[in-house]
Amino acid sequence: MFKREIWRNFDFWLFGAVIFLIIFGLIMIRSSIAGNIELAGYVNRQATFAGIGLGVMIFATLIDYRYWRSFSILFYIITFLFLLVILVAGTTSFGAQRWLEVGLVNIQPAELAKIVLILVLSDYFAKNLNKDKNIKWIAGGLIILVGIVVPIVLQPNLSTTILLAVIWFSMLWISGLPPKYILFMGLAGIVLGAVAFPFLEPYQQERITTFLFPDPNARYGNTYNIEQALITIGSGELWGQGYGHSSQVQLRFLKVRTTDYIFSAIAGEFGFIGTVLLIAVLAFVIIRCIRAARNSTDYYGALIAYGFSTLIFFQTVVNIGVNLKLIPVTGQTLPFISYGGSSLLSLMLGIGLIESVLIHQKKN
Repeated sequence: MFKREIWRNFDFWLFGAVIFLIIFGLIMIRSSIAGNIELAGYVNRQATFAGIGLGVMIFATLIDYRYWRSFSILFYIITFLFLLVILVAGTTSFGAQRWLEVGLVNIQPAELAKIVLILVLSDYFAKNLNKDKNIKWIAGGLIILVGIVVPIVLQPNLSTTILLAVIWFSMLWISGLPPKYILFMGLAGIVLGAVAFPFLEPYQQERITTFLFPDPNARYGNTYNIEQALITIGSGELWGQGYGHSSQVQLRFLKVRTTDYIFSAIAGEFGFIGTVLLIAVLAFVIIRCIRAARNSTDYYGALIAYGFSTLIFFQTVVNIGVNLKLIPVTGQTLPFISYGGSSLLSLMLGIGLIESVLIHQKKN
């Protein structure tokens, strides 16, 4: 398992890009604290999670990814039970019950659910590779999705629900979804969204309505936050105001600046050039993940890499889209950058799995 030859396929470019993003995230979290004593411990906590995540990533890399395949259902059941525990004993914040308090930290099992769903769907679609791509085939994957999504919907956590659905659809498409089903599923998604709107939590409805009909005089809430985010982005202009010198960040006009709006903080300090370079590095990570999928010698490994590529891509697009007021506020983090231990650990686990796909290839 630990022969020197296997490291020839290790993607040091992917590893280096991820480490760069994590370090840059720590630097930006430090700046975004802006002297707020309540946030003073964020950097040390994130650094601790990064250290743990590095160990997790190396461990996942060294273990042959195929080893975990026989445990997919067990992981699925454990994750489902954790999500149920959240509904009973979880910590509530911002109107949602998503966190489990363990000692001094809050763990968000929904982040782990993203990786578990990718593993289980990869196993399902790989096993059914040569079967007819019909309604029964689609329904099998849908049942896997619904089983893990139901407790997440009840938290409630709409953005993660949508993300998991996107991962499911992307893996369905990669696995050979017939074109005749795509239009039908798109229309079904639109109808489902319209029907579900009245049943959303008030704060979720507010996010959508304030996006469609913003109040220009708002001094708090989602409208205010996104307007401050846009002002922060604009203030950075081409080169930015300099690290630790963004007036919007340091005077704390920009809210939720260590998580949801950290992209705006980056734009304020490093300007348009800085954000373009950041997006380029994130795109590079996604491309390397897709490369791993294309180079995989077995379908199961390829699906893991494709699924994780979708995860990073969608979270990146959603987070930046929120900051640019292109989509409603969601709460999705900017991968590897935003503050959040559970998110960082799950992402680093995913990178470890992709590196495992690369170094544990069987020779044809």
